[in-house]
Amino acid sequence: MTTPLQVTTAKLRLPVTDTDHARGPADAPVTIVEYADFQCRFCGAANANLAEVLRQRAETVRLVYRHFPIAEVHPYAESAAEAAEAAGRRGRFWEMHDWLYEHQDQLDPVHLSVGVEQLGLPADEVDAEVGRQANADRIRRDFVGGIRSGVTGIPTLFVNEVRHEGGYDLADLLAAVDAAANP
Repeated sequence: MTTPLQVTTAKLRLPVTDTDHARGPADAPVTIVEYADFQCRFCGAANANLAEVLRQRAETVRLVYRHFPIAEVHPYAESAAEAAEAAGRRGRFWEMHDWLYEHQDQLDPVHLSVGVEQLGLPADEVDAEVGRQANADRIRRDFVGGIRSGVTGIPTLFVNEVRHEGGYDLADLLAAVDAAANP
């Protein structure tokens, strides 16, 4: 006698709220929640493809970004997340997000300060916030929400609250969005 294999699908446990960082229409039929780390090269590759998905399916997709810094592997991931949140407090999260992914190999404190200045943000204020980890609670909330949702590696995507098990190349992401938009 054999025991049947039970397959479970990971679900998003922390619902999307108005406090999440989101791009795309709030009423989009498809919401992608991304758990990622600014220093992770795989997250960088996924980010480029997600940007293209947003461009090609502008009326269909909303992208939500959540922090999942793996500090043991990426020593600058937490400070990058802190900088993004500090920028977010000033209405500039997505500009900082994009800068961080465009400069993944330059996330040390000196280069991070340069990026903050390039975006026209108050460098002294942002540096102070990063230094005292002023946004640690927000970053931890995202991280714990990811753990509760079954995130074990990054990037991890949820498409309409169900973990995306496919690849992160553009074709796979577009297929997942189209399937979710037309169930």
